[in-house]
This record gives sequence, structure tokens and C-alpha cells, in this order.
Amino acid sequence: MTRLNGNDHARYILDMFSRIASRYDLMNHLMTFGLDRHWRRRVIEKAKIPQGEGRLLDLGTGTGDLAWESFHQNPALIPIAADFTIEMMLIGQKRAGAKTIPWVVADAHSLPFPDKTFDAITSGFLLRNVIDLPRVLREQYRLIKTGGRIVSLDTIRPKENLLRPIIRLYMHKIIPILGKIISGQRDAYVYLPDSSEKFLSAEQLTAKLIEAGFETVGYEQINFGTIAILWGKK
Repeated sequence: MTRLNGNDHARYILDMFSRIASRYDLMNHLMTFGLDRHWRRRVIEKAKIPQGEGRLLDLGTGTGDLAWESFHQNPALIPIAADFTIEMMLIGQKRAGAKTIPWVVADAHSLPFPDKTFDAITSGFLLRNVIDLPRVLREQYRLIKTGGRIVSLDTIRPKENLLRPIIRLYMHKIIPILGKIISGQRDAYVYLPDSSEKFLSAEQLTAKLIEAGFETVGYEQINFGTIAILWGKK
């Protein structure tokens, strides 16, 4: 894909996720061999949301997997699912009990919530797709209560190691073929591996969290170093 910037990039992302919405969850499960479910459980555990009526914003929620996981771990929690791709959220709203979660159309760069609204903000595979990462992180910092946490699950640039050739083969050959078969959208599954390799390393991402004002920052690399769970505290 030709490198896009600004509004062109945003429009491409919106169109791409709209086209793959109906098969997005299935592709995630297949690409990760079902491990994405375990990763999401880890994200919610790392968020350390207060038991009882804590408030969570799941940003870039897609079909709402992280919001649902938070609700399962803490039924008294008030999770809000937010995304700018309406088609993704419409898929999530077809689940039984979907009306128990508020769904909000929102842009991660400028969120329609007051300061210090949430005990935690989570995201899954959001950060590498935004136009202005520092701005998105500052918005999340603004919305988190003092003592609250941001926890992000995202692909990262893989390190050079003995497995790198196998990882590249899987990412750049197998995933696009699988994407074409399952979703009929090969180009989306060319973009996703490409954007991962061109994204930041886990160390660079944690530095961005610190620049945004977060403390007690850390990360956990998984899936042969291609995925990271990152966190920070306000």
C-alpha cells in the first residue's frame, strides 16, 4: 500500500475496517491460533480496575471483545465501548446482552468525555493505526483518574532473531492468503502485517507513554515478540 498521511490515512483505515468487520473476529482467532482471547484476559487483569462500579473505556473497541471481557471479570463494572468504525460496533451489538454496554462513536484523537472520567482505558490493536500517537496518548491521560491505568494490546516491530524469517513468511505470505479466503479482502491483510513491521518497538512505545505523562510504565512481549501488552499509571 502506498504510504498515506493525515486524513487520507484515516479514511483508508475506516474503509478497511468497515470492509472486514463481518470476519474480523474470526480472522483474529485464526491468525493467533485462538491466543487473542488469552491476551485480552491479560489486558483486563493488568488494568486493575476497582471491583464494584469502576469505569472502563475500551477505546478502538471494534466488536467489543475487551469490553465484554472486562464485564465478565467484573459484572458490576461500567464499560464503555468506543470506536470510529460503526460497522465494527454493529457486529458487536448483535451479541446477546449487547445492550448492557454503552457503544459510542468516537475518534481516539478527540474524545467526547470529561477529564478524569475513567478508572482505566484499554485498547486492542489501536495504536499502530492512529494518525497522531502522542495526541491519542495525551487524550487517554486526560480521561484517566489519578491512580488509573492505560493498558494497550498491539502488534509491534519484531526484533531481529533466528525466528524472524519464519515470522516474516507467516505475516507477509500466509496471513494475506488467509485474509483473502476468509474475508475476501486480501489488501487489508497485507496492510496489517506491513503496519506492524513499520510500527514502533515495545521500548519506543513505552517511551511514548512516559512522554504523555504516564508513570510505572512497563510491557510484556508475547507471540514470539510480535505482540506487546503495554501499561502505564497516572
